[in-house]
Amino acid sequence: MDYVIISGLIAGSLTTFSYLPQLLKALKTKSTRDLSVYWLAALTLGLVFWIAYGYFISSFPVIFFNVILIIITIWLLILKFKYR
Repeated sequence: MDYVIISGLIAGSLTTFSYLPQLLKALKTKSTRDLSVYWLAALTLGLVFWIAYGYFISSFPVIFFNVILIIITIWLLILKFKYR
């Protein structure tokens, strides 16, 4: 594995999993009051474009971590509406 892929894997891991504490807190407290639905929607749309971009440039790290992050973001969006 070359240093470009390794750096992509490290960056993707750190940024993607930085959202987990927010998801876990929302699940534990059953509150998403401080999360903006507009931010979650914009982030989801942006992630769709990141995944498309990763596909176009054939970048496994870009695709893989953005797919994980879009799952987390959609989960938060679902919780946002569930805990209203």
